[in-house]
This record gives sequence, C-alpha cells and structure tokens, in this order.
Amino acid sequence: MNGVQWVGVVVVVVATVAGVWSFARGVTTIVRTVGVGRPAPGRLAPVGTRLVTLAREVLGHGRFQHRPVVRAAHWVVMVSFPVLFVTVATAYVQVVDPSGALPLVGHLWPLEWAVEALAWTSLVGIVALFVLRLRIRPRTTQPLAQQRRSRFFGSTQWQAFYVEATIAAVVVAVIALRGLEYALQAAAGEGTASALHFPLTAWLGQLWQGASTSALETAVVVLATVKILVSMAWLVVIGLQPTMGVAWHRFLALVNVYARREPDGTPALGPLQPLTLADGTPVDLAALEDLPDDARLGVGAIEDFTWKGLLDFSTCTECGRCQDQCPAWATGKPLSPKLVTLALRDHAAATAPYLRAPDGTRTTDDEHAGLDLIGTGVIDPDALWACTSCGACVQQCPVDIEHVDAIVDMRRYQVLMESAFPKELGGTFTKLERQGNPWGLPARARLDWAKGLDFSVPVVGADVESAADVDYLFWVGCAGAYEDRAKRTTRAVVELLHAAGVSFAVLGDGETCTGDPARRAGNELLYQMLAAQNVEVLNEVGATRIVVTCAHCFNTISREYPQLGGRYEVVHHTVLLDRLVSDGRLTLLPADDERTVTYHDPCFLGRHNQVYSPPRELLGAIPGVTVAEMPRSGADSFCCGAGGARVWMEESIGTRISTTRATEALGTGADIIATACPYCTVMLTDGVAAARASDAGSSSGAQSGTQVGVPEVADIAVLLRDRLAAPAP
Repeated sequence: MNGVQWVGVVVVVVATVAGVWSFARGVTTIVRTVGVGRPAPGRLAPVGTRLVTLAREVLGHGRFQHRPVVRAAHWVVMVSFPVLFVTVATAYVQVVDPSGALPLVGHLWPLEWAVEALAWTSLVGIVALFVLRLRIRPRTTQPLAQQRRSRFFGSTQWQAFYVEATIAAVVVAVIALRGLEYALQAAAGEGTASALHFPLTAWLGQLWQGASTSALETAVVVLATVKILVSMAWLVVIGLQPTMGVAWHRFLALVNVYARREPDGTPALGPLQPLTLADGTPVDLAALEDLPDDARLGVGAIEDFTWKGLLDFSTCTECGRCQDQCPAWATGKPLSPKLVTLALRDHAAATAPYLRAPDGTRTTDDEHAGLDLIGTGVIDPDALWACTSCGACVQQCPVDIEHVDAIVDMRRYQVLMESAFPKELGGTFTKLERQGNPWGLPARARLDWAKGLDFSVPVVGADVESAADVDYLFWVGCAGAYEDRAKRTTRAVVELLHAAGVSFAVLGDGETCTGDPARRAGNELLYQMLAAQNVEVLNEVGATRIVVTCAHCFNTISREYPQLGGRYEVVHHTVLLDRLVSDGRLTLLPADDERTVTYHDPCFLGRHNQVYSPPRELLGAIPGVTVAEMPRSGADSFCCGAGGARVWMEESIGTRISTTRATEALGTGADIIATACPYCTVMLTDGVAAARASDAGSSSGAQSGTQVGVPEVADIAVLLRDRLAAPAP
C-alpha cells in the first residue's frame, strides 16, 4: 500500500470505531428509554400477520397515497438505504485495494444494475425532498400565522437538512466511484468494463479516459475514504442525538409498524384502548373494588405510557403530516399532534436515565418519577383538551404513531386521578350520571320524537317481546331523542323503514347514552358504567341487529362494546337505506328541481370506520341531486369539531372548527350540506350561521365565492324522506 492508502486505512478505522461506538450508544439509550414504559400485551403476536403487514406497509408506502411525488421520492431513498449499504462495504475494500471488490457479489451484474439504478433515482428523490422542504419550510421573517401553515413548523430543520445532505453525499460518492471503477478496469483491459456491468455510469468513466492508473487508484482511495467518513459521521451524530427521529426512524419505524395496534394494518382508530393498570391488566367496574391505593389510572407521568407509546415518540420523523391535517391546529389552537409527540419524546429522553437502575429495573427516583406531564408544563392543558379525536393524525402518520390513544390516556389521568378538566364537562358528567344523557333530560322524554307520526313505533318489552322478533333494533341515541334537528333525522329514518316494510323496534326509556362523550373526555369509569348498563339491556332484549343514526353511537356499539362482551351486527342508517334503495324497496318521486348537495364525512363514520361510499351512493340515488365534493372530503375530510367531547366544551381559542368547515362547504356553492351524524348537523348548522354572519359583516364577503343564500344543513335521511313517493300509511 502507498502512503495515501495507509492514511486512508487509519482514518477509516478511527472513523468506524467512533461511528459504531456512538451508534451502539444511541441504540442503548433508546432501548433504555423505551424500556421505562409499562407492558403492552399483544403487540408482538401474531408474528406472521404482523410481518406480512410490515412488508406491505413498508414496501407499499400506503400512507403516502395522496402525495405521489413524496411517495416516489421517499420510496427510492428508503429502498436504496440497505442496497447502497453494500457500496459502503465495498469502499472498505477499495481503501486497501482500489481495484478490489466484494467476494462473490462484487461483479454480479444484477446487483450492479440495482446499485446504479437506485443511486441515480435516490439522487433525484433526495433532491426533490430537499427542494420540497426548502419551499414549504417556515421562515422567521413570516408572520406567525403563516409559519404555522407549514407542516415543518416546530420541526428541527438542521437535522432534516443534515440527513438529506448525508444521503446526497453518499449517493454522489457511489456514482462517482462507479465511474472511477469503470475507468480503472478499462485502463487494465478488463472485460468487466462494459455496459453490462456499468449500465448508467460507463459514460462517466469515459470522462476519465487518459488518466494514469496511479491517479485513478488514488482518486478511488480518497473518494472511498470520504464516503466512509460521511457515513460514520452520520452514525456519530445520530448516536449523540437519540431524539433525532428524522434519522432514527429508518430503524425504529420497522419495529413501530410491526408492533402497531392492529396486526392486519388498519389504523389505530375506531375503538379506544381499554384503561389498564401498570401491569397491562384492563380495568373494569368489577376490578375497581380491588384496586390498590397507589394505583394510577391513565397517563400522568412519562413512565405511565406503555413501551409502545414511548417507541411512538422516539420514532416520530417530524414530517408534520399530522399537524398539517389537525383541525385544532388549523384553527389556531395550541394542539399539534407532532409537537405533543416531540414534547413527550424529549421529556422521556431527559427523565428515563433516572428511572432505570444499572441492572435495567425501574426505580422510584423521588425527584424524577411521577413528574406530572401537565403540572410540569410538558403538555399544555389547552392542547390536551383541544383534541376532537377525529383521527386525522393517526391516519396520516407514516410510522403508525397512535396520537389519539396517547391523548385520551392523558385525559384519563387528569379526570380520574386529578379531577382536572374543563368546567363545562363537570355538568356533562353529572347529567350522564344522573339522567343517562348529556342533555340532562328525563328518560320519559326519549319517545317524544315519535309524536304525530302516522304509525306507532313499537317498543321492546311493551309492543314486542324481544328485539329478535323484528328485523332491526333502532338505537335512537341521545341526540336523536332530545335534539330538535336530530329528531328530524330520527323521524325520517323510521318513516323510510316503515315505507320499505322493514320491521323495527326501539328501547324507548330503556336507552342510555352509549358513553362516547365520557370515554373521549377521559372519564373511563363513567363510560364503563353506561356501557355495561347498555350491554346488559341489549343482551336481555335479544338484540342482534342494530341500526343507528349517530356515527359516535355506531362506533361505540359496534367497535367498543365487544370489549365488554356486547357483540352485535351494527349498521349505520345510510348503509341500510342505500341497500333498501338499491333493492327497489323505496320508491322516490321524480325531481321537480335541481339541487346541488355537498356531503360532509363524519369522522367516526368515515375515517374511524371506513364508511365512505354508501352515503354518496344514497345521495346519488335521490332524483335531482348533484353532488359537489368539498376540497377536503372522503379520507381527507375535515372535522366538524364535535368529537372528543368537544361538542360539550366551549371553543374560545382561535376560529371555531365548525365555522372553518362550513366556510369550505359554502365555497362549493351547494344548496344543501348533507350530513350523516346528528353532531355534524348541529355543528355545521351553527357553523353556516357564523360563516354567513362573518361574510355579512365583511366587505370581502361578496368576493368570497360563496353563494348568497344560506344553505340547509340536513341529514341524508331527511333529503331521502322528502323524495319518498308516498308517505307511510
């Protein structure tokens, strides 16, 4: 070896030792931090299903479906990471022997084709990602409101640019080295200096024709050394920065996606996770009597999260896609799912070393254990209570972070252990406890909506002996029984069912709130009480098939009651009515006018339960109706602001979510805003009024592109009932 090679060897050895040591230190730190968390039963099995899901999610990049450019760019960069690692191994050989190659595979042309193709496409991909970040990153010269519109607001920019620069440098080194390898082999007269082995870099190697072998060898050694130095420097940097999620997600995302809540790959939406004790045991009403005095319910300190929750925080890439979709953040509130995740990540990294003994066991360090996440300022209470649990963050996250579960767990601790919650919820909880509904109205009023119908509504236990004697048990819900706008939907549904010859019955005063608002607000024990009562009633009356009009009731009964032993076939009214129309069991009048309708997807029907097509098919079947979609619709729909028990809380920070959504609906020029959930109907009705009032008071209102009139907000069932050929006899 010559002097250049000796220098290269020494530099490479030192850099490699430093890089591997730092990387190992970072891995150890992350493992210890995640290990502070509670058990997370069921997150590692079934192995086969989880591995299939992991392969499908990673290779398919399914969470990037609405960002084709980012999807393609990120995919090639991701795939190139393990493949181009082979070129780093080759660089070690080249430092010692510039003409050397890896044994067996060094001149294997399929591998060489893959390396060159991925090198070039990765270069294009990383440049695209770099340009994208430059284009949409927030700038300090911008007003705060404009900065907040960037999904990179709050992200650590230098880390992302450093990672992208490292990838670009390595890829450029790979391409340049391939060209030098061609030139060196051509100078030696080797047969491998051909397009078969250098399909995309032979032209580059030809640029060095005429250079001496010695010069080419020196260039190979220097460039190989530089490539190794850049790679090892990256390992050193991320090892010293174990919270650098934009780099660590390349490794942690594989584990996090594998350990996702649903092994089949569905997002962590729909049902909430049960309340558990420190050992992972679920808590129900029966277990409350035996709880130890020091039991902690929910998440109050960082060590109350499960290891999967702590892994979530470490995996965050800071891409900001959750923040970009969050309705609370978009309307000026302090909640950003990304910033909550980063705050918890940094807090976990800072406290975890004090919570584990040298032997790996958990300690009870008086100074660091049990630090209240709200009391210490890690989490802003206004951010915690701003969440609508719409699930947009979970749906958008490319590494399967479970934001909603984390937020609800923190709410549970505040409600159950600290009795700290927005004052409005105190009244809601009391009404649920005493009257079984959040309006606080008597149970005897639950059938008032049926007064004046041309037919009687059968009640289980009075008119029919069992729910098994009818086609469906109609779960009216609290809103459908007590809220005037929702009563229209309830009446429309029963009239349509009656006209279609579908037999049904209701529970009347036997119904109680499903418990959804209590559960989303963190009052898990009140939810358990209400849900257990309903499950007992439903089982007693022999309910098997249930139709509901409320998206929240639909989600709770179909997805959460199975946790308590209540398993039923639950159908949303739009799905059932769509089926009846398709089967010809409902005859509709021809249209005497044309109306444009825009449909708002309820979060708990669409995003949480993937019901998108039936409501639209039903609208399309109504004569004279033309559907105009809002810019954000379907899987990308924007929340109405009612979920997460927010409908029962004041919205005093920023713009009202319902007003923002109503403004978007008005922008379509629709005559009618169709809904499929009573809470959406209420929120959007108020939102339209607020938006129109704002337009009326603004000089720019006439130029906003919205229509002059005030559109009606109505459930699809009401629109369908208005076109029914003949009223029920």
